[in-house]
Amino acid sequence: MSNIDKTLRPADSSLEISRAALDELSSQVTQLVADYYSQIRSLPVFPETHAGKTSGQLGTLLPTEGESIADLLEDCRRILSGSRHNGHPRFFGYVASPSTAPGAFADLIASTVNVNVTSWRSGPAATEVERTVIGWLAEMIGYGNDNQKAHGLLTSGGSMANFTALLIAHRANCDPQVSQAGLWNSQPMTIYASSEIHMSIPKAADLLGLGRQNVRLVECDGRFRMNVSDLRERIAADLKNGLKPFCVVGSSGTVNTGAVDPLAEIADVAHEFDLWFHVDGAYGALATLDQSKRPLFAGLERADSVSLDPHKWLYVPLDSGCLLFRDEARARAAFSFDEADYIKVHEQNEDEAFAFWNYGPELSRRFRALKIWLTLRYYGVDRIAAAISEDNALAAYLGERVAEAGDFELLAAPELSICCFRYVPPGLLAKPEGLDDAFNSELDELNNQIMLAVQRGGRAYLSSATLGGRFALRACITNFRTTRADIDQTLDIIRDAARELE
Repeated sequence: MSNIDKTLRPADSSLEISRAALDELSSQVTQLVADYYSQIRSLPVFPETHAGKTSGQLGTLLPTEGESIADLLEDCRRILSGSRHNGHPRFFGYVASPSTAPGAFADLIASTVNVNVTSWRSGPAATEVERTVIGWLAEMIGYGNDNQKAHGLLTSGGSMANFTALLIAHRANCDPQVSQAGLWNSQPMTIYASSEIHMSIPKAADLLGLGRQNVRLVECDGRFRMNVSDLRERIAADLKNGLKPFCVVGSSGTVNTGAVDPLAEIADVAHEFDLWFHVDGAYGALATLDQSKRPLFAGLERADSVSLDPHKWLYVPLDSGCLLFRDEARARAAFSFDEADYIKVHEQNEDEAFAFWNYGPELSRRFRALKIWLTLRYYGVDRIAAAISEDNALAAYLGERVAEAGDFELLAAPELSICCFRYVPPGLLAKPEGLDDAFNSELDELNNQIMLAVQRGGRAYLSSATLGGRFALRACITNFRTTRADIDQTLDIIRDAARELE
């Protein structure tokens, strides 16, 4: 027998680092994070870069030996400098809120414990925190009550939340044999959503095997909200043609303009035709915290399911989506799988037998709830609500500045925190004969080039939308750093880009 110390692994097979090295690493990483947050306003929104630049700096060879902390952190700084900075106060490209320091550090803690939040037995504390957070999110948007509790789970984002909701809705309305036999020879089933719906809805229909052509895109009114009369007509026509309508999706904040569909009217139609009513609130549902906007969301509380993304407007890091639903039994029927011995739960206590895999497609699940829990505990919901309200106020301010300017045209007045507009050379808007189609096409191309120039310039970042056939500059404000001065400066940046192009 050799004198091997059985309490130790061979040195080259252990990945432990010393306490001194850990202290050094944590100190330097914390300093890097603090420096980033303190300098973010001075960074270019989009870096001066090109495809292959970062990989050229870092190298692509598989490392066979370890490197020093100093070298690794220097490469991390290169990665930061080559990134688009969504937390910059003039990043208006998408509904992607900046993360806060409490949320970022919560992610570090979650990665440290590295719990797999599949079920209570896999992560007792994490499961209870997530179920608490689900209750908080439902309460924040006014969904669920003492008589009918809201249930749900956290997801990677709105796309997965919407997919999960549509699968639950489908299984609640189709032949029970579909789960085993598939969709062969089943009756075609249809989904209804506005023409402004997020791409994740037709994509979910595709993944479910229903077909994108069976998503009926309902006309919108002049405010880009679903036309409920057209909805009712389309449902009636499909019923007459032997199809099976099963779900209508309303938006509480559309992707292009932030419009909120008439949810109460849609709920009435869903009830009339016995359809599942899902609300895609990935972007806008949390705007219910702005008391001035809450009336827009009347009817949301009647939905069978609601998606929302804390990483879009709760200022927490990616990834952090959420699906809320009323009927726990239907969700369980859609996803429960009792045929695998390795996941069977033998606990008798109901809460200890709880498993998230019974309510969604994921088995391996990150501890997503901690960053939401810690952010809400650190700031309090009132302060988060104030930040969201100010984002909405800033979008309204941008709309006012655009409307009063002689060289901008407002294409969609902000309902929440998205403003769509275009640049028009001075004097043209005052022409009594207006702008003909040919000139509108030229303006479309001019504004497209303006957007690209602004993005490349690094001082601000906008995206685009097509509204009424016209190219629009799209500014999304979900950033607690943005001020009115940033709005004014962005309009001047657009003017600068236009002058260089004209």
